[in-house]
Amino acid sequence: MDHQAVLAEYDRTVRRGARPDSPTARVESDGSVVRQAGAEHDWHAVLWSGLDEGSADAVIAEQVRYFGSLGREFEWKTYSHDRPADLGARLLAAGFTAEPAETLLFAEVEGQSAEPVLPDGVRLLPVTDEVGVRLMVEAHERAFGADQAARGERIGRQVLAQLTEAPDDVVAVVAMAGDQAVSSARMEVLPGTGFAGLWGGGTAPEWRGKGIYRALVAHRASIAAERGIRYLQVDATEDSRPILQRLGFAALSVTTPYVYTP
Repeated sequence: MDHQAVLAEYDRTVRRGARPDSPTARVESDGSVVRQAGAEHDWHAVLWSGLDEGSADAVIAEQVRYFGSLGREFEWKTYSHDRPADLGARLLAAGFTAEPAETLLFAEVEGQSAEPVLPDGVRLLPVTDEVGVRLMVEAHERAFGADQAARGERIGRQVLAQLTEAPDDVVAVVAMAGDQAVSSARMEVLPGTGFAGLWGGGTAPEWRGKGIYRALVAHRASIAAERGIRYLQVDATEDSRPILQRLGFAALSVTTPYVYTP
């Protein structure tokens, strides 16, 4: 895998060529930024920016004004290879708050697809309807705690909308231990790009270290291979990064969200 070529292709097709991630969202470009806006429950964000030292501060101020006019909190999703090099510092100076950084990982699908190996008593349940989405939300809360319940509900609404409006663009799955949802994950297919993003994978504490996360990666990679997708991409936390790198994923950048609240 040519790392620089893959990263350049990702920037061109996924970030600059972004598609709305929900039926009620819209993606807009004004030449120097690509952003998403939409309904109250949608993700509002700057997805890509092409700035230099002379233009950065004015463009940042314009995005603050734009999302402020909508009354929306928004995220500026930066990458360590973005320019100018001090973009993060400029966002902080403009009133943004930095959230934890994640490592941008990529792998070729061909090397990841395999039969999932699950611990005894665990099975994978495809998510195709509202009942499955509710199990996803339950698994999210078990994995990340009650204080993340609101985020889990938002993800659930997003997945249900995708299953309704564009079912081919999302693959969601829940790991079940008996009648209890103990882990969940999804894959978002990006048509026309050759990329698919892996999201989720959080596992209930008592089920960690048993191979469920790896099984969810293999399951989604196998589906990606069937669909002719070439690359898998993950925004990895420090919990998942070592697992993914052991599986052969390569770290190509670091992404840091900067959040602005009007």
